[in-house]
Amino acid sequence: MDELSGPRGEMLPIANIQDPEFEAAYGEPFARTLDLDTWDLGENLLELYERLEAEVAQAVAQEDRIREAIRREVFPRIPNAPGAPKGAGVYQATGHDLERVHRGLLFNGGVEACDGISLVHDTIPLTITQIGVALVAYNGQQGMWAHRLFRRDLRESVADPVNEALTLLERRDRRESLGLEGSRLSDLARRGIMTYAERAILLRYSQARWRMGHGSPVPLELLSGLWAAHPDRLQLSLALITELIAYRRFVFVPSARAARELLTIGQALKPLEFAILGTLEMHIDRLLQTGPYRGPVRTKLEQFSAEIGPQVAIGLYRASSAAPPYVFYAHVDHACEAALIVLADSVLQEHRGFPMLLDLADTVCRATLGADMFVPSVQLAYAETGQPFRFLTERETRYR
Repeated sequence: MDELSGPRGEMLPIANIQDPEFEAAYGEPFARTLDLDTWDLGENLLELYERLEAEVAQAVAQEDRIREAIRREVFPRIPNAPGAPKGAGVYQATGHDLERVHRGLLFNGGVEACDGISLVHDTIPLTITQIGVALVAYNGQQGMWAHRLFRRDLRESVADPVNEALTLLERRDRRESLGLEGSRLSDLARRGIMTYAERAILLRYSQARWRMGHGSPVPLELLSGLWAAHPDRLQLSLALITELIAYRRFVFVPSARAARELLTIGQALKPLEFAILGTLEMHIDRLLQTGPYRGPVRTKLEQFSAEIGPQVAIGLYRASSAAPPYVFYAHVDHACEAALIVLADSVLQEHRGFPMLLDLADTVCRATLGADMFVPSVQLAYAETGQPFRFLTERETRYR
């Protein structure tokens, strides 16, 4: 059994380290995971594959067992569940429904989708953040928007080179002491700016009857971090979301698997089935209970939750037997129509079961503003100064 070093250098047996929660989730003690004597050597990879096959088979068998139980016990209770919106329940779409959406909305430009991308190039002299958003439709209409933020630790000129150097060293030391949040725009803040731009573009520039977005219409990024730090910023994000909800003909589909309890219910759906389950009010209230919201910020969010939360329905859909279920968000007055739109778009790629229009927006974003375009342009700019490698990170110059 391996040992670990204690606070004064003494060796602590790994067997003394226990974590019941870890063991319950992974089926082995935490100490066994740390014990290198239990690890498989490279020549024993066959045993790894056998364990992999066994674990996957057991997990799938468990999901199949609970599937019928959910259909039998949970589905009938959805319409009368606490907080259920009007129209709550499970529905079966037909081929005729999908054909009507294809002909009447999707393929004639009646739905436009928006998606974004954000990238960071960080060097000692300069940190560059690029945010891009694409708006697309199947009738060939598309638009692109991009913005770059350039952060330098010292922008003002200092007459004395010595004082300039000392000031720069002091500011960079302060950045390091603040950690990631201080060293560059945080991931949460960067995503917040991108999600704000996506929703603003859907409202300001889309001409389609229906607007499709990626994620949630009320994203966490716009209710926390950069936005929740100041009441004025929060008011700006809440006003944008309120305007979007007031438009009503919107549908959002997240790709993240955060709502595992909902997706477990979704696994019980048959192909072309969808369910209307609840509203966002409960989710926003849960955020208020767990988040560090106080004073005017908390008051604004409580009002927002009471007014806007009940207007946004949460649903599930499944496009094919090969595809996983997905969560969708829509206005409670148009939730069924929104479900048919995402179903009709998702059946176009049976293996994924995800809206192809959102994939198209993502592809346009990455082809035009992705890392393959962004990073070489930055490297070229450094090369123009005569320093093509001096400020690049080790990973950028690593041979692949």
